Amino acid sequence: MILQPRDVGWIEVICGPMFSGKTEELIRRLKRATYARQSVQIFKPAIDNRYDDSAIVSHSQLSLPSVPVADLRELRQALDPQVDVVGIDEVQFFDDRVVDFCEELADSGHRVVVAGLDQDYLGKPFGPMPALLSVAEYITKLMSICVHCGNPAHRSYRLSEDPQQVLVGTGQQYEARCRRCFTRGYPAQGDAQNHAPEPHPNEARGRR
Repeated sequence: MILQPRDVGWIEVICGPMFSGKTEELIRRLKRATYARQSVQIFKPAIDNRYDDSAIVSHSQLSLPSVPVADLRELRQALDPQVDVVGIDEVQFFDDRVVDFCEELADSGHRVVVAGLDQDYLGKPFGPMPALLSVAEYITKLMSICVHCGNPAHRSYRLSEDPQQVLVGTGQQYEARCRRCFTRGYPAQGDAQNHAPEPHPNEARGRR
């Protein structure tokens, strides 16, 4: 049984790879809050304009109006301090100060619901996500489906060779993959000429 806090604020983190339904789950929770007559304010990074400039939109095309902000400073300026629930999508794109910001909101009695990638395209922890996970009262880690083998997928595989960590994209730039397919399909980093996947350890042993 999950105990629901009463008369206090808290932080909820929804995380997982791309195509796992993070934004869809965020929208579901925020809609339920509005049904309960709670005031809700939603934010997203302005750089995420894949589907709409001023709404959070899931890959399944569910959406809610939101406030696009360039950084945490703009978010603070746009925040209504009287709101009950604060939602932030793609929270991994904010800098580490967003962790203290979320804690400030929770400490002042707000319910804070954030969604974001917990790993980047290299499978490494993404931005402020590890710290957010450590201070959150509730964590939901969603899984996708590996496009190659159908196993549960927890990593986002980048199809292009762009080395920058922040690259907002859709199904044209990324695939959800399981641990095995992510590792087997990744070319050696820094080797732009090597497009062939590294052999799986079992395959390598079979050639000896």
